Amino acid sequence: MSTNRPITNAADKARVLIESLPWLQTFAGKTVVIKFGGNAMVSDELKELFAQDMVYLSTVGVRPVIVHGGGPQITAMLEKLGIASEFRAGYRYTSPEAMSVVREVLTEHISGELVTLITDHGVVAEGIPGDHGLFTGRRLTSVNGEDVDLGLVGEVIAVNPMQIVAALDAGRIPVISTIAPDVDHPGQSLNVNADSAAAAVAVALHAEKLMVLTDVPGLYANWPDTSTLVSSITASELRQMLPSLSSGMIPKATACVEAVEGGVPKAAMIDGREPHGILLEVFTPEGVGTEVVADGGE
Repeated sequence: MSTNRPITNAADKARVLIESLPWLQTFAGKTVVIKFGGNAMVSDELKELFAQDMVYLSTVGVRPVIVHGGGPQITAMLEKLGIASEFRAGYRYTSPEAMSVVREVLTEHISGELVTLITDHGVVAEGIPGDHGLFTGRRLTSVNGEDVDLGLVGEVIAVNPMQIVAALDAGRIPVISTIAPDVDHPGQSLNVNADSAAAAVAVALHAEKLMVLTDVPGLYANWPDTSTLVSSITASELRQMLPSLSSGMIPKATACVEAVEGGVPKAAMIDGREPHGILLEVFTPEGVGTEVVADGGE
């Protein structure tokens, strides 16, 4: 008989499991939408940890839905093919030539890799391209009230969640790539912002929570003062802050506002570089990052 068991370590693990029980009960059977991006998307180690987190959520009864973009990978592939990247008003100008690359990178490379990683950890994942009956899009022709030609860049104007729900009901994890058919130009697909698309998906699914992965610990009230990290904020308070945020945080914060204003109880911006940050956000009272709640919410 061995007498060298790490009793303290085992007790600590048991305490953590017990502390997670109320949150497991809260989220059991509920849908959570995760916008996957940033360093978590390009680091092999973080991708593995992300896949583990998704399988954990599914195994304990949560219904995770992944929405992803792929800016760095698209840029790299365009450079490899000798296609110039041009940005206008913060958006990538997307020519028909570039759009074919966007489609390949999003639906084959990124979705394909995520599906494989998740499935290898024990739960079947299913890639769902946004332009296969999921999204309806329209070209984006103005930014902040200014007319701009962005080419084949659009926004999601409608979501048909039937494919997502079918995958979830079958015990699979949906992995959604953010391209949408152009409602005004049949047969043409659009490159849509993944943060905004994730918010639209969360609203359409009546999700319990939207989580947006970023490359910072959360929202700062007075950046770059790192002591001003905001742990919780209402949607109206965040909407008022939008013009003062950095350009990279505006679409993520806007997505959280849109989700909560659309009926999602809570949204959060969390650091995708934090190992298992998603599990900490879902299953601990403190959470991580910045949580966005409805006005009058907790």
